[in-house]
Amino acid sequence: MSPSLHLRQRPFLCTLLLLGSLLLSAQTDSARIDDGVEFQEQLIEDFIANTGDESDEFEFNAAFTVLGAYRRRPLDLNRATYEDLAETLLLSPIQISQLLDYRLRMNGLLSIYELQVIPSFDLESIRRLVPYVRVGGDLDDIKIPFARMLAEGERELFTRWQRNLETARGYTLGPEDGTNYYLGSPDRLYLRFRQRYSNKLSFGFTAEKDPGEAFFSANNARRGFDYYSAHFFLSGINRHVKAVALGDFNVSFGQGLILYTGFGFGKSIQSTNVGRGGPVLRPYTSVSEFNFMRGAATTLALGEKLELTVFGSRRGRTANLVSVQDTTELDPEQLLGVTSLNLTGLNRTPSEVEDRNAVVQTSYGGSLRLRASQRLQLGLNFLGEHLSRPLEIRDQVYNRFFFRGTDLQNASLDYRYRLRNFTFFGEVAASDNGATAQLHGLMLGLDRYVDLSAVYRRYERDYQALNANPFAEGSGARNEEGLYFGLEMRPGRHWRINAYYDLFRFPYFRFNVDGPDQGHEYRFRLTYWEKRKLEAYLELRSETKGIGGQGDLFPTLEAVIPQTRFQGRLHFGYNISPTLEWRSRLDAGFTDDEREGRRTGMMIYQDLHWRPRGPWSISTRFALFDTDEFDVRFYQYENGLLYNARVVPYYGRGTRTFFLFRYKGIRRLTLEGRIAQTFFNDGTTVGTGLEATGLPRRTEVGGQVIWRF
Repeated sequence: MSPSLHLRQRPFLCTLLLLGSLLLSAQTDSARIDDGVEFQEQLIEDFIANTGDESDEFEFNAAFTVLGAYRRRPLDLNRATYEDLAETLLLSPIQISQLLDYRLRMNGLLSIYELQVIPSFDLESIRRLVPYVRVGGDLDDIKIPFARMLAEGERELFTRWQRNLETARGYTLGPEDGTNYYLGSPDRLYLRFRQRYSNKLSFGFTAEKDPGEAFFSANNARRGFDYYSAHFFLSGINRHVKAVALGDFNVSFGQGLILYTGFGFGKSIQSTNVGRGGPVLRPYTSVSEFNFMRGAATTLALGEKLELTVFGSRRGRTANLVSVQDTTELDPEQLLGVTSLNLTGLNRTPSEVEDRNAVVQTSYGGSLRLRASQRLQLGLNFLGEHLSRPLEIRDQVYNRFFFRGTDLQNASLDYRYRLRNFTFFGEVAASDNGATAQLHGLMLGLDRYVDLSAVYRRYERDYQALNANPFAEGSGARNEEGLYFGLEMRPGRHWRINAYYDLFRFPYFRFNVDGPDQGHEYRFRLTYWEKRKLEAYLELRSETKGIGGQGDLFPTLEAVIPQTRFQGRLHFGYNISPTLEWRSRLDAGFTDDEREGRRTGMMIYQDLHWRPRGPWSISTRFALFDTDEFDVRFYQYENGLLYNARVVPYYGRGTRTFFLFRYKGIRRLTLEGRIAQTFFNDGTTVGTGLEATGLPRRTEVGGQVIWRF
């Protein structure tokens, strides 16, 4: 039944649509597309601060491309699935669940301004979402011919160059110095072509060379770029074939206990956003060289309520070769195992090149999903892994229960159930050694002003999964038990309170922690915002957990001692005019333990973002930081070249500046340039080992050309 037939049954909404359109149009007409991106930037900053992953290219850059596609072809809220909405990262699971319940109850939305009726949607959330969604559209959107998608799809060609101006030690050495030198130049090169039509069609290729890797030289004559990736993805093919993926793709099952190769958030200031979501299959377009599948996958409809996703993947992995002492095989190839699977993808030195594709990883599996109703979804998942060489991790007490060998299987059952304002979700998994992992969560939209969430997880110390990425304090899904509580309050039109408390324990040894331990973490943020003018917040964050206490220098300490890290933040953002935004931030904190005492630090920055109505836009920052050591570091998001997010740790004593410009004055072209410099005035020199420069500064330059046609 058409939603318009219910118009007379909703007289309140008719009035609301008129008032809402006037209220929101004053904001959304002048709202920048950057609103949603800025929200994602905060989540990304949280992610890096929690994981400590400071690599230059993050899987979450793919999230920005999702918003870019929906900006040009908005997502229809009357047809969007839970997974479609979760993929944007702009809505919490509570908001998604309440939106779907409202849509089911009212037989669809008449206007985007109806979102104001849904309890968990405030004006800020709606304003953030508006540029990327719509209500209603052409009937052709349901079934679009492939030829039309090819003809009308957006095409993008990216070329990017980046380089550090200071010469690192690895570039000054050569073959006469042994095998520990860089084979290539300091340039980072990136090339990507992609064509897509909304979330239905995507194909393209990506190529990248990291700094230090050879490029069309005697050391790399045939390969050119060090890394290549290609993909083809098509969804909504017909009644029986829902999706097909060829080449490189992401697969995500349940809550990530056995497999989650996409980008999944853990603890963040979006305190009730704790459940994994997003499509099971997605195209892969990033340059992270380990967290993806390479092969083929498909999702089939087995009736109206049942879907089956199956996939197979085979790809080379960089790994360190080692002799396997207990084998009796005569074949020399069988005498070698690997000590670890490399996660950096760097092939800069002769020894790193030797480890390239040292092991072939074959992955296969499937997910049978039952959508029993609009409210209940169940999934039965299976994953198998095979390594062409055995994984032989060097024995340490902390890794006694880690996976070793060539074959591993996992199975799990996941669920999601919505009941009024409640959303229940979870997953129970097992590895083939009999160990288990489980996660169960609850999200509750109590009323228009309060949302609550809770997550319990228990991952046994001997549970094994190579691609697990669940909600956790540690990495992977092992040796952890915890209980998390999240709260979001909206006490007034301009106020928001976010808070969480997480209590966790590690029943067995961890890396550099020689014994069981436990800890807790809390975080609180009070935010005030005013239309398109002002956003300010105060944030407090503290975490206490065990670290290794004993050592040659500290023989009298316990094996495990508590360490507390505390940070406070005051952030202020003000739109001076419709084209000029000023942001100011002050961070201060300390790290304290019995071994090294209390170390303190602080950081302050000033940002200016100028986005005139013409073709130019400019962003710049000046930051001062003063910390006692790396343990007192402050992670900060930095505006970078498009789809090249950067989160940088500020530590030591010095300054950090960057300048970014973007020009769109040439039809179909976007030109970007960026320069950034860190300067240490405390005698610190940049880098160690082959990355050492002997200088107190690091200067990064880069440029990018984007051609959309």
